[in-house]
Amino acid sequence: MNNNSYEQVLHKLSMKASKKGEIPVAALIVKDNKIISTAYNKRNKSNNPLLHAEIKCIMKATKKLKDWRLTGCTLYVTLEPCHMCKEIIRETRIEKVYYYLKNEKEINYKSSFIHIQNEYSTKYKKILTTFFKNLR
Repeated sequence: MNNNSYEQVLHKLSMKASKKGEIPVAALIVKDNKIISTAYNKRNKSNNPLLHAEIKCIMKATKKLKDWRLTGCTLYVTLEPCHMCKEIIRETRIEKVYYYLKNEKEINYKSSFIHIQNEYSTKYKKILTTFFKNLR
């Protein structure tokens, strides 16, 4: 397949999302020049903030490949991924991401993250350290 074929699939998915009242963002993942998963946003209808096109697409690909690591895969998406999606993409080891539109939206996050340090911090660290030590 070539990029033009990918673009046709993304266009069709974007139109489908729009008709269903979703933000018309679509994504697909390619491995060895073959599309292994496709998705579009389903956040609005599902009331689930995690169901961005990229995440849905990644979930399908990991299920198909039976591995959370998507090494050797390429993601095509109609809109530049948000910060959440970018971190998930990095976690899954997707090597390249191509997007068609820059995400110009500025979000004013109101969340604050506070680092707690107490006796449980040491306990949690020990649990994690032991887990990874035993894994290796």
